[in-house]
Amino acid sequence: MSAAWLAVDRLSLTEGSTRIIDDVSLQLDAQRTVVLGPNGAGKSTLLRLIHGLLHPTGGSLRWPQALTQAMVFQRPVMLRTTALANVIYGLKLKGYPAAECERRARAALAHVDLEALAKRPARLLSGGEQQRVALARAWALEPELLILDEPTASLDPASSREVERIIKAIAASGARILMTTHNLGQARRIGEEIVFIDRGRIVEQTPVEQFFTQPQTEAAQRFLKEEIP
Repeated sequence: MSAAWLAVDRLSLTEGSTRIIDDVSLQLDAQRTVVLGPNGAGKSTLLRLIHGLLHPTGGSLRWPQALTQAMVFQRPVMLRTTALANVIYGLKLKGYPAAECERRARAALAHVDLEALAKRPARLLSGGEQQRVALARAWALEPELLILDEPTASLDPASSREVERIIKAIAASGARILMTTHNLGQARRIGEEIVFIDRGRIVEQTPVEQFFTQPQTEAAQRFLKEEIP
């Protein structure tokens, strides 16, 4: 087993009287980790805590080594400009020179097969194309960790397959992948390990094939029985 790249220690998030994330502890060492769980279990919240978009009310995150990160959401935010300018924007925020921004952005759009649409207004693109622009925007930053929250939830099957291809390519470039999905087939195709969360608590963390063939907990068994016909 490789060394953990993230250690989560008794992480909690409480809003009012509701405990959304409840005393979560885990170590992540796989390159591709998929977080599964029922709706409302806390999957997206956990990813936002890890990425720093939310602040925990208890516990801690420990990064043995600093990792550059990028995050892609279910519904990407597109600026009112071209696909190319959307990718360039993230690079400008990181302080790259203008020429380097354009070079990286064009290369990233080529990686996601959108170079022909570089000058198209991003908000006029299809949902699948917008998600590919969001992935290009992330990939251009060359993140060591890419976090994805339900990246294909609103896409048709063809667009979903293309997004999966891109995620695998980003992983092949060396990035770690941490993602949530409602698509169990996708989880099996992309993940090396599954983290299963239920009611804000981690109840199982196991290699992907073991999770789908021999889930260890009643909660996971019930989830798979309900989700797989």
